[in-house]
Amino acid sequence: MTTPEKARIHEPMATLDVDHSDAEYRHWLKEAVRKVQADANRSADTHLLRFPLPETWGIDLYLKDESTHITGSLKHRLARSLFLYGLCNGWIRRGRPVIEASSGSTAVSEAYFAKLIGVPFIAVMPRTTSAEKCRLIEFHGGQCHFVDDPRKMYEESAALAAETGGHYMDQFTYAERATDWRGNNNIAESIYRQLKLERYPEPAWIVATAGTGGTSATIARYVHYMQYDTRICVADPENSCFFAGWTTGNADVTTDCGSRIEGIGRPRMEPSFVPGAVDRMMKVPDAASVAAVRALEQSIGRKAGGSTGTGLWSALKIVAEMVATRRTGSVVTLLCDPGDRYLDKYYSDEWLAAQGLDVAPYAKAIDSLLATGVWPD
Repeated sequence: MTTPEKARIHEPMATLDVDHSDAEYRHWLKEAVRKVQADANRSADTHLLRFPLPETWGIDLYLKDESTHITGSLKHRLARSLFLYGLCNGWIRRGRPVIEASSGSTAVSEAYFAKLIGVPFIAVMPRTTSAEKCRLIEFHGGQCHFVDDPRKMYEESAALAAETGGHYMDQFTYAERATDWRGNNNIAESIYRQLKLERYPEPAWIVATAGTGGTSATIARYVHYMQYDTRICVADPENSCFFAGWTTGNADVTTDCGSRIEGIGRPRMEPSFVPGAVDRMMKVPDAASVAAVRALEQSIGRKAGGSTGTGLWSALKIVAEMVATRRTGSVVTLLCDPGDRYLDKYYSDEWLAAQGLDVAPYAKAIDSLLATGVWPD
């Protein structure tokens, strides 16, 4: 006789089957992805500009000009990747808002892509964000939601997403994973392709700055993947914790105030910053960043934002080292966004005075380098 226990072992089980297929949503999703990819297909690559240095040095300094994207900054690439990532993960839905914590440029670019696919966009930003960035966000159909404490952006963004049923994009977590670092015309692949016919096609150094950390991670990973000898330097502004976290190995380090250099520098170590991929970091005074963007305008006639100055200052210090050691080669840094977004800040003597920033010593150092090849002590 079969025992009840054995009988239960042989009882057939029903197959549980739940199908959430939604033909209308899939049609919308395909169109949204197509529109984002079509935007990339329409966009020509950004330019690689030369910063004039004496020919006898045997050193070439380039700036990858990301300000020529349609939304005017390096963050256009990131926003495109984040939207594709969110769409393909099923996180972004028709009619529901996309929310982002941003100091400005990412929000401008994300507002553009949100409008492109027809979803609302809300940018959670520090109240100190430049008026021009706020205008551009609203121009692209986004809304600005301000916080007095930059450290509160994350939780306020998450709360808004929960309240509205929208998606918190969270660039600071997903930037490094949303971008295809092996290629697919990422910024690193573009730089090497554009350097192919230059006299030093493999740069000695590439200098990046860190907001999310996604750009430095993408460039470093690509360099390692392609087995180049290029070294990666990340330039960090005042009031940012990345340098301290990298040098000490402490992932919990924080700062108690926000960065004056918009777009870069964070009060906490962000998940998208990958310390192990980076060879070198520099802590750059904010006054030096401003001096560098003003020197850039004098040299090539282009205004740029403060983050460009942070990277350019570090790149010039590396150039000075190469001159001192008689090493030839190329150095690349980034022109992250245009200076017309910051006329009331980095190009305003009144703003500098109010911030207690004296750019004169740093401007003198740059002038000395370009005139003599020597970086003053």
